[in-house]
Parts: sequence; C-alpha cells; structure tokens
Amino acid sequence: MNNDKEWQEEQRRVDYVEDLIESRISRLEAEVGAIRGDVVSMRKDFWDEVTVNFSEADDVGETSTSLRQQSEVLSEREKRHQHAYNSLVKLKRLQQSPYFGRIDFAEHGEKSEAIYLGIASLLDKGEDAFLIYDWRAPISNLYYDSVPGPASYETPSGTIEGDMTLKRQFVIRGRKLKVMFDTGVTIGDELLQQVLGRSSDAQMKSIVATIQKEQNRIIRNDTSRMLIVQGAAGSGKTSAALQRVAYLLYKHRDTLRADQMILFSPNPMFNSYVSTVLPELGEENMLQTTFQEYLERRLGREFQLEDPFVQIEYVLTAEEDASYQGRMNGIRYKSSLLFFEAIGRYKLLLEQKGMKFKPLRFMGREIISAEAISERFYQYDSAITLANRCDLLKEWLLKQIAVFSKEELQQPWVDEQIQLLDTEDYQRAYQRMRRQQQRGDSQFSEYEEERTILGRMVVSDRLKPLRKWIKSLRFVDVTQLYRQLFEQTDIASEVHMDDLPADWALVCEQTLAKIKAGELFYEDITPYLYLKEMILGFHSNHAIRHVIIDEAQDYSPFQLFFLKRLFPRARMTALGDLNQAIYAHSSVLQQSAVLTELYGPDNNEQIILQQSYRSTREIVLFTRGMLPGGEAIIPFNRAGEKPEVIEASDQAQLYAQIRHDIAALQHEGYESIAVICKTQEESRLVHEQLSSDLAARLIKKTTLSFEKGVHIIPAYLAKGVEFDAVLLFDGSNHQYTRESERKLFYTACTRAMHLLHVYSLGEPSRFITEADQATYIKR
Repeated sequence: MNNDKEWQEEQRRVDYVEDLIESRISRLEAEVGAIRGDVVSMRKDFWDEVTVNFSEADDVGETSTSLRQQSEVLSEREKRHQHAYNSLVKLKRLQQSPYFGRIDFAEHGEKSEAIYLGIASLLDKGEDAFLIYDWRAPISNLYYDSVPGPASYETPSGTIEGDMTLKRQFVIRGRKLKVMFDTGVTIGDELLQQVLGRSSDAQMKSIVATIQKEQNRIIRNDTSRMLIVQGAAGSGKTSAALQRVAYLLYKHRDTLRADQMILFSPNPMFNSYVSTVLPELGEENMLQTTFQEYLERRLGREFQLEDPFVQIEYVLTAEEDASYQGRMNGIRYKSSLLFFEAIGRYKLLLEQKGMKFKPLRFMGREIISAEAISERFYQYDSAITLANRCDLLKEWLLKQIAVFSKEELQQPWVDEQIQLLDTEDYQRAYQRMRRQQQRGDSQFSEYEEERTILGRMVVSDRLKPLRKWIKSLRFVDVTQLYRQLFEQTDIASEVHMDDLPADWALVCEQTLAKIKAGELFYEDITPYLYLKEMILGFHSNHAIRHVIIDEAQDYSPFQLFFLKRLFPRARMTALGDLNQAIYAHSSVLQQSAVLTELYGPDNNEQIILQQSYRSTREIVLFTRGMLPGGEAIIPFNRAGEKPEVIEASDQAQLYAQIRHDIAALQHEGYESIAVICKTQEESRLVHEQLSSDLAARLIKKTTLSFEKGVHIIPAYLAKGVEFDAVLLFDGSNHQYTRESERKLFYTACTRAMHLLHVYSLGEPSRFITEADQATYIKR
C-alpha cells in the first residue's frame, strides 16, 4: 500500500519527533528537579524568611505582608513545578508512541496540510505549529468520521470545509515505524486486527487509535442531556464512554474538572479495571463508585442492606422456596416507575395526615409525646413543604428542651451528679462565676451561683445527645412511615391505586419481616431512601456535571429517576446491553417511554452499537444464536477457533478435563483464563477443587482488583471485563434452562476474547442445542 520512499520519509519524521521529545524530556527533568529543590528548601526555611513581630500595630501589618509575600512566592514555585511535571508526564507518554494517524486536509482556498494525531498535542521547536494534534481537537474528528474526498469539521467559530486527500494509520513502538497503511474507511481493519488479537490486559486500555465512527458519535456528543448507548457485548461501550470523559474534560477544560464527573460501575473490581484509561490520556480520574456503595453511605448505619449480588443469588437458587414468587413480584413492583409515583402520592397524603414521630425521652421519661409532636406538625401552614415543616418542628423541639432544662435544674439527680464532678469541671464553673460577677450579672450568693452554674453544666451535658438527635431530625419515624405503606390497607389503596402486584399480602409480609429484623431487601433500599429524602429534604449534589452509568440495563426505572433527583444539574450517559439484563426487575433500557420521560423527548439521544469487537467471529456467531433477534449483532472479522461444548459423565471427569485444558491453555500462552460459574457458592466449590493443583483466584463481590491469571468467578461478577479464554463450568440444561437464565448464560459466554469452552454435566443447555449446531464443536 505504501512505497519504500514514503516509509522512509515517515520514519525520518518519527526520528525527528522522538529526538525533539527526548531533548524536551531532558530539559524538563532538570527543570522539575531544580524547582522541586527550591520548593523543598522554601518549605523548610519558610519561617526563617518571615519577619514576625506582634508588639505594635505597624509590626503586625508588616508581619502579615511578609507572610503573604513569602506564601505567594512558594505558591508560584509549586505551580511551576506542577506545570513542568505535567508536561514531563505528557512527553513520556508521547515518547512511547508519538502518534497513530495522519490526515492530509486542504481547507477551501488553502494549501494541503499534514495533520498527525496522538494522545496529546506537541508543538515544533518554534512553538508556532503543531507536530502532533490531540485526538480530541476539532480537526481530529476528520480522522474518525470522514473518508478521503470532500470533508468538513466543526469548530467553535463554525464549519470548516475542504478536501481530505489522505488518511494514514501507524503503529510506532520504540522509535520504529512498525505498521503503516493508507485507508479509505474510518479505521482500517488491519489496525483493529492487531489491537484485538492481543491478550487481554489486567486493566482496560485507551482506544483512541481505533475509535470507530459510531463510537466517535458517543465520545463527541455534547448536546444531549441524556445519552443512551445500547450496545452488543464487546461493542466498546465502556471504552467509548471513558474516551468521552477525556474529550469533555479537554473541550471544557476551563469550566469542567474531573471531580465534577462520576462513574457508577457494576462492582468494585471493575473500578480497578478501568482506572488507568484516563491517566493514560493525561486526565485525572473522575469519581468512581457503585450504586450500592452510595446506598451504604446513606443508610448503612440504619439497616443491614442487601446488595444486588445477594438478590441475584436468591433469584438463581431459591426457586423452590414457597415465598419465591411473592418476592419476585415484590422486586418487579418496587423497582418500577409505578412505585416511584406511588411514593410521590404518599408524600402528598402525608402533607395532610399520617406523619409518624418518635417521642422525646430523657432518662427513661417521656418529655414530649409523639402525639404532641404530630399535633404541632399539622398546625403549620399546609402550604409549607414536609421538609420545611420538619425544620420548623426541630426549632420548636429545641426550644422545648431549653425550657425543660431550666425546670430540670432542681431535680435531686442534678445534685448527685454535681458531687461526682472532677476538679476541671469545678474550675470551669468558678471561671464562669467570676465573669458574671465582673459583668455585675450576679444576683445570688456565691454558693447559689456555684450550684446554678454546676447544675446547668450537668443538665446541658446530659441533654447534649438529645439535642443532637433532634438536630439530625431523628424524631421523624421514617421507618414507621415506610412500614405504613405495607401495613395499612387504606393507605395502600389510596397511594398504590390499582397498580398493586399479585401476592401483595405476601409482599407486605416479607417486607415487614425484613424491616423488623433491621434489614432492607435490595429492592426496598432506593424507595426507602427516596421517601426519607422527600420528607426530610433531598441531599442533592449540585457540583456533579456528568453522570456515567455503566451496565445501565441492571438499573431499574426507580433507581434512574432517583439518580436524576440526586444530581439535578448533571447530564447523564447510560451504557448498557438489554441482552445482559440479568436482574429480576424490569430493566430501564426496556422502557423507552420511561427514558424519554426522564429528561423529556427533546433531551434524549440513543446510539445503538451492533458490531462486536471483543470476541472472535466464531464466538460471536455462537453467542448471538442464543438470543432472539441475535442476528442483528455483527461480528468483527477476526478469525479464531469455534467454541467447544464438552459433555462429562460425572464431576470427576468434568474437573479432570478442566484441569487438563487450563494447563494446555497456559502452555499455549493464554494469560487470562476465567472459569465462570453460575453462583458464588458454585465458584467456591470449584475453587476448592482446582486450587490444590493450580494457582487460581476466587473472585468475590468484595474483590477490589483485576489481575491476569486463572480466575474462578460467578457470571454476574464477570460483567464488563474480558478474558483470553473462558471455560464455562457446567453449562448443562439442568443449570441453565429457565428463560430468565438465558441472558446470564449469554453474558458468561461473551466474556471470551479468543477461546470459549462450555462444559456440561449431561445434556448441554437448551440455549446451545436450540442454536445452529454449525457454530460450535461438540466433543
């Protein structure tokens, strides 16, 4: 595709750029070291350089000026050091692979210019022209979206039109041009083949060199309040979302910081897996958490909270339980928009009646009854919100406590406590009495003054926990208010209207028993928190500007509406795959009307990614056959071995075959191998059997890091990550036959990049046997 002369010219340019980078690195390393030395020295000698004198007013001013001047000098040095250090880090990243693409573009009426693209920009020696353009620059969009011929790109000042005469791609490693070819499409298959054919990494890598046109639409979308990305397994959803974060931080660098963006990921291990992508692109990592971690921070002190993994274990293993169907109906209803709306109606009802409060008790005595608090609450103007009425009630209760504390001074227990005070307490009382005498406030004898002051100290200290309890609004009985939704049939009929699920009585019984035990089902946590916020006031986060939700198909409509309330100023990007919706509740991605309602039809945009890049063509053809409508998934043309389905007559044969295959795969150089099981308990048993013969890591919901090696993992924890080889443990029809397990089975199989084996104790799952037998090998 390229002649030797062009190759030599491009290699000379690589040499020139690498030499320039090396010289700047050397200069910056010296500069960073020198400035660091200055900063350390200035911090060490800071007070020696400051004139400190407080004897006269003029001296105080001089001291203040000296402090400010020395602080400003130190601050300026620290900023210079940080700037130089950041530049050094950027250059070292460029040194590894300075650029990956070139486009030749001639704006109408201008000469053609060669534009080279890399992960960061680089100016020439005179610093008046770019040797490398940042992949996020407006002109770089031509590389991702256009083909040679007439082309245009958008800039802040308008559309630039012209002609692209060349699109070229490179692989540069160790100062050498390894691959170079011209292409007439967005990104040539040759480069993708190289990238996708490698082994899986312990951490996700940047994809800036291989961004596809449809992924570029996700990355550069800067208009939609709600961007929904529905993509097949391995279509690059998460990678594109992380590049999107880097792009937004670059484009809005004057107004947007990394800590104003938050990623909700499926589990803690996934946070580790994606943690290097943004630093690799020169950006700080955004905030990362899981939805469960957020719920634990908010309610973990009040209840023992079930997590989604415990819920799914129940769904997968407890079908024989007599209360199973009731629990399933409860999960679906409590996760729905119907229940979200029901709680909204419940809040309106509570504005008129039904609020529940806890009485105020002191030393075993009830000093203000729950009835008195409720009566006071409903005396406030009904136009005042519940949260504001609770604040007014708080102030009233604190005043009542102040009156009570004066009355309590004469109680015998106060004298008993005064006798137990230590010397330090008496000293505090004596000093307070002297101050009163100096002000002329005292109207008592010295003994009476001492007794009064000591009594006030004793009562105040004893009432301190109660005052704190009141200030935190704990007198509002939120737990009882949530219970009412399941206890009182008149309230249920009024707020739920006609939307109650089947087995409602059983749903209520299960919910109340759980709450009584001090626990909340996973499906109850968000509704409970939402009700609490509706009553006491929302803990909205106005600082967050962008919310990224990965594996969005695992979120319920209720949860997504709650997140919108939590981050009222934020734009949202939701990434998911309906074919991997493995939880019992209805996925929010199934309900387009719900998503449209979230921000309004004019603020939504949906992008569908149908091409799968992770797995070989053979694996994609096999896995898509498990899905109704799976033919819409387009495999990337990377050849590999057909998946193998291996039947075993008993567990001993099954384990022996898996041991043999793992050893063979390791010998062949497979670095990341997953034995994927159905549940955590099955994973534990498999690990127990295999770990005596080989180094295998058991992945749990608490595992924090993703590493290479042999992993034994439940299917629901493998979401979002990928492995060189996947060995699916016991994919028999006994294990995977219910329709609700189809997507879990598909999710497990689609984790494989290069090789997939499905082992079966007896007849394989119907999800295999009902598919095209030509797509797999049976042995």
